[in-house]
Amino acid sequence: DYVVVKMIPDNRLPPRHLHAVHTGKTFAVIKWESPYDSPDQDMLYAVAVKDLVRKTDKIYKVKSRNSTVEYTIKKLEPGGKYHVIVQLGNMSKESSMKINTVPLSAPDALKIITENDHILLFWKSLALKESNFNESRGYEIHMFDSLMNITAYLGNTTDNFFKVSNLKIGHNYSFTVQARCLYGGQMCGEPATLLYDELGTAGQDSSATKSGRATDVAAIVVPVLFLLLVTLGIGFVVLYMRHRRLQNSFTAFANSHYSSRLGSAIFSSGDDLGDEDDEAPMITGFSDDVPMVIA
Repeated sequence: DYVVVKMIPDNRLPPRHLHAVHTGKTFAVIKWESPYDSPDQDMLYAVAVKDLVRKTDKIYKVKSRNSTVEYTIKKLEPGGKYHVIVQLGNMSKESSMKINTVPLSAPDALKIITENDHILLFWKSLALKESNFNESRGYEIHMFDSLMNITAYLGNTTDNFFKVSNLKIGHNYSFTVQARCLYGGQMCGEPATLLYDELGTAGQDSSATKSGRATDVAAIVVPVLFLLLVTLGIGFVVLYMRHRRLQNSFTAFANSHYSSRLGSAIFSSGDDLGDEDDEAPMITGFSDDVPMVIA
């Protein structure tokens, strides 16, 4: 004997296994499971998104009959902090989690140019690679003095350069440039950091100096190696041509002294050749009545 039991769905239960699948700069993909397996009808969910920085709320409605539900929250801000709550539309028990979106990237190509009594920081515009960044937001610059162990806020600018003065001799500094922080410093971009050793590099950036030295060495070594390779190539070609010329001359010489009757080449000294010329009779001419035979 057996008995089939069908459980009555409880719509007061919270969604299960709420988690973030992927988080970007302006969106977040979240996923959860229904309160019970295999729903037999569409279930209406309420997704509440609380902006912990701006102190604002948004509610989205999601309808699905699937056991697993995936939803993309859009129109978020880079570097933002959010509290997400998911529950059934009848305001049952809820599931919640916190999400931090990806901040804006750090500015590229941060460099230092040394002047007489100050330095200039330069970097590429962040708008070139970040569509969500507006130049009117600007950048903020910080400086860390390793000798004094102090971090100072130098200011902000909407330009792509910044002037720094009153640096102390013998102090090592680290400069950071990032997208300006919003709402009390809670939404910031990733910082670009550059080291500056005023004493060791005589007012030049250490990383820039190292890269400059590497560039100078490469500028000298590469042409020298190229000339050596070209010289070796020309030398091999000349040797090869001389070898071929000598081989061809020897072959021609050997062929001119080859005797088909003996099956070998005959070479003689100059003295022998002279003696044979003295002993051989001199040919003075031919008689008209003697036939000439050409073999």
